[in-house]
Amino acid sequence: MQKLEINNLHVAVEDKEILNGINLNFHPGHVHVIMGPNGAGKSTLTNALMGHPKYKITQGKIILDEKEITHSSPEVRSKSGLFLSFQSPLEIPGLKMSYFLRTILNHHRSTPLSVPDFQKLLEEKMSLIKIDPSFAKRYLNEGFSGGEKKRAEILQLMLLEPKYALLDETDSGLDVDSLRLVADSINVLKAGKTRMSIIVITHYQRFLEYLKPDEVSIIYQGQIIKQGGAELAKEIEQNGFANLIKLWSQKNN
Repeated sequence: MQKLEINNLHVAVEDKEILNGINLNFHPGHVHVIMGPNGAGKSTLTNALMGHPKYKITQGKIILDEKEITHSSPEVRSKSGLFLSFQSPLEIPGLKMSYFLRTILNHHRSTPLSVPDFQKLLEEKMSLIKIDPSFAKRYLNEGFSGGEKKRAEILQLMLLEPKYALLDETDSGLDVDSLRLVADSINVLKAGKTRMSIIVITHYQRFLEYLKPDEVSIIYQGQIIKQGGAELAKEIEQNGFANLIKLWSQKNN
């Protein structure tokens, strides 16, 4: 059964516990939004899910499609269907975008694509999000604007078509037109053959107006303090986190 499960997850960074018992399920074809104030543990969660060595899982389990991956390598997680879009992608001078993208795609395929076949696929995906073909000839993220870096991450996502896409503030740095293009591309993938599960970390309701979340979870001090539907994200947009945090603190003290 296709599902990403997080059971009682505790994560420490440099011996300081950041996540304190997270329980979440991510379902195919759903957009699940994670929101919370700065320092709540949102990025820690995505990095721990992807297997970043800095983030030590001290308790709990991560189960992907009924297979435990709690201590699997990032490569195994990636090949199993996890994808993480970074907040600040690295610049790599001298490495062309097209070569990088073909390498990672073929690494995930049982039968590698030839250069002509890959080029055709790349041009198709780039046209969907209206990226100029010259983009593929540039070096990876070198001299890219913030918006260009985020669209390069979405291009990777469109090529790999993972089962679970972790999007860590992908909307930051995008203008309104780029935001809509990225959201439209994600919606196409969500409805595609993999029925991709989209896990979005964001501070902004405007992105969610295009993505239409199915589930929203609020994280604070490394715990989930509230869950709901799209109306919860709108509530946060209007009123902030303060009242939710106050109610949760009263209940737990």
